[in-house]
Amino acid sequence: MSFARIQSAQLTGLGATGVTIEIDVNKGLYLFQIVGLPDKAVEEARERVISAVRNSLDINIKGQNEKVIVSLSPAELKKEGAYFDLAIAIGYLIATEQLVAQTEHILFIGELALNGEVRKVRGLLSIAVWAKSHGIKELFIPEGNEEESRLIEGIIFHLVPTFKDLVDHFLHGQKLRISVFSTIRTLTEKNITDFGDVRGQQSAKRALTIAAAGGHNIVLFGPPGTGKTMLARAFHGIIPELTTDEFLEVAMIYSSIGLIDDMMNGTPPLRAPHHSASHVAIIGGGSNIRPGDITLAHRGVLYLDEFPEFDRRVIEALREPLEEGNITVARAKGSVRYPAKFILLAAMNPCPCGYRGSGIKSCSCSGKELSRYSKKLSGPIVDRIDLWVPVAHVAYETLHQTTTINESSSLKMTIKNIRKKQYIERNKLNCELTTNDVQTKSDITDEAKSLLQKSAETLKLSPRVYLRIIKVARTIAGIEDSTSIEPKHILEALQYRPKFD
Repeated sequence: MSFARIQSAQLTGLGATGVTIEIDVNKGLYLFQIVGLPDKAVEEARERVISAVRNSLDINIKGQNEKVIVSLSPAELKKEGAYFDLAIAIGYLIATEQLVAQTEHILFIGELALNGEVRKVRGLLSIAVWAKSHGIKELFIPEGNEEESRLIEGIIFHLVPTFKDLVDHFLHGQKLRISVFSTIRTLTEKNITDFGDVRGQQSAKRALTIAAAGGHNIVLFGPPGTGKTMLARAFHGIIPELTTDEFLEVAMIYSSIGLIDDMMNGTPPLRAPHHSASHVAIIGGGSNIRPGDITLAHRGVLYLDEFPEFDRRVIEALREPLEEGNITVARAKGSVRYPAKFILLAAMNPCPCGYRGSGIKSCSCSGKELSRYSKKLSGPIVDRIDLWVPVAHVAYETLHQTTTINESSSLKMTIKNIRKKQYIERNKLNCELTTNDVQTKSDITDEAKSLLQKSAETLKLSPRVYLRIIKVARTIAGIEDSTSIEPKHILEALQYRPKFD
């Protein structure tokens, strides 16, 4: 008998790791063993491969009196998932000299069904990016992964519907269909709320425009029924589409958990977890570490309605991503660093009953309830949110005003141009400016600086808030097409600091 070596790979976090599969076949009592730290799914590949080969080619591996050893290298790396079925099956045929194939610079990925069909795997984008960077020229992948394979250029993807089709490709020259690279994305607008549909609330619309233009975090607070949720829905519609690089970055995240179809339209992600969602669901983690909603909102919007009602652990865990743009999830099985650069859009009532200071109804909350509610948001979290915007009761006659058609579309184009200018001048959004950038790239006038310093002393602002006010003022200046930050921009930025107890 003989030996074969096949290249495969597996998903590791949001990246990929190459796995070399070696198959050694010798005469002897039947044995089919997989070694190299396989998990349960990898161990069960034995039965899937045996059944798929029998049903596809009428070859009974168990009846050959062979000792088959499959080694997954590197041996110290834990092998997880059903990525290696296709590689093991084709490697067996090569090792037993039933198939001759040149497999150098070729990678095989796919799960086998018992009848030989090749099933879709998750994380193909990450695997393809790894393969391209390591000199792999061709990938044989499940036909179900065709759409995401179109996103990677410079590598050949052979689409494998069944194991028999793969064998015929090598044995009889019946070529498999090849995926075609495409940069075209069908943009379908999921948002059905237009900014023009929101009556009144001009100050809130202004603040949301600033947040979208500079990537700033924002909280809308006010009594129930004033339009906070409607404004939040409309907000997603004014965020510009993702660039090609941003889209690929986000698509890799969604591919890793099998939700790539949710991202194929190219719009920025929007995640809106319920306040009863667990810490793991929102932040990430679990027994098998996976990204949470904050990572799925990367390059998009994380909407937290009823903000103080979220578990305190969840709220406090937002500190790192709001400051650094990523989150480190550490568990006994290992540690993974996930990207989490999003715009936090939160909505909240001023108190549990919602009517404190509203002028509409009297607040029915006890002192204990008010104390508990206010303590849910700590100082560090409040500091990290740039804009706190009151959403007051709307006069009833305002509800009958004529709306502006497609206000979101025109506003989105304006914001796109403002962001483009930020990248040209500072190579990043204003929310991403470092302390040094604020000193060298904010272009603040002496009058504005003096005003801010006096205000900071009066209001006892922390250094973090001081710098964030400059960033917001820089965005306001950009919206008004001003090259420098003027005192009026500082005054507007200051008015967005929280004014409630």
